Amino acid sequence: MNAVLEQISKIGIVPVVKIDRAEDALPLAKALCAGGLPCAEVTFRTDAAAEAIRIMTTNFPNMCVGAGTVLNAAQVDAAVEAGSKFIVSPGLNPKTVQYCQEKGVPITPGTSNPSDIEQAIELGLDVVKFFPAEQAGGLAMIKAMSAPYVNMKFMPTGGINAKNLTSYLDFPKIIACGGSWMVPGDLINEGAWDKIEQLTREAVQTMLGFEIAHVGINEENEEKAFQTANRLAFLFGMPVKNGNSSIFVGTAAEIMKMPFKGTHGHIAIRTNYIDRAINYMSVVLGCEFEEPIVGPNGKTKAIYLKEEIGGFAVHLVQK
Repeated sequence: MNAVLEQISKIGIVPVVKIDRAEDALPLAKALCAGGLPCAEVTFRTDAAAEAIRIMTTNFPNMCVGAGTVLNAAQVDAAVEAGSKFIVSPGLNPKTVQYCQEKGVPITPGTSNPSDIEQAIELGLDVVKFFPAEQAGGLAMIKAMSAPYVNMKFMPTGGINAKNLTSYLDFPKIIACGGSWMVPGDLINEGAWDKIEQLTREAVQTMLGFEIAHVGINEENEEKAFQTANRLAFLFGMPVKNGNSSIFVGTAAEIMKMPFKGTHGHIAIRTNYIDRAINYMSVVLGCEFEEPIVGPNGKTKAIYLKEEIGGFAVHLVQK
């Protein structure tokens, strides 16, 4: 997969924005980045699109900004000249796809049926847009279509919102979802940047789904670990499960049989998508992580932050 599309996959959500006034581009980009989505697909449905892309990419060079609703080579040229890192089109026009390929810019053309997918494969693509997603059959249609096309991945757009976002992202052949629910046109035109930042942050939290998995408590030896575990179990009616290095009390507490990470212990935080959580926390929040704990399938199972919080080590774990 192209490096830019890999970056989009780690972000998970592509805000699809329609900008009527170029001067709105800077505060909008600031709101998106502050809310946790350093990404935008600026649709070429207004005369301000190219200038808006230029303003975003100039002021936020690390932001992944692309052009959407691109219909021809002239718009590709305008978008790329303005700094667009990727191109999105509503349908599959072979001439536009080939022109982007000649210029070395990734394009995800719109598809909605198997014939579109086969044409995309013939053009050498491995990621396509699925549009309009909900109206064209939604997740069920993507699953049905993807079965014979094992190497194709999708970026659905159209009808995606906070309620159905994770159902789409849970399907491994979907790299990201495009949507405008966090950047509605009326809020952009009103200049309601604080509200857009709030909606963006809510979208990120919905996607990542952070929640406490358990709290780890360091004890100095096995005897004290059993004392602590049994007391918690007695007080709260939770089962005790003895392991090699720790004792679990229900799913809420892990009592370590000897000091482990963290001055006092550790806090495990579950997330829907651990790689996207790592990207968000490192790129947006500036967190630093230790080396990941990788499962036999080569995917990240857990990862510790380098810092302690309140004397506790903190680690993410995949739900």
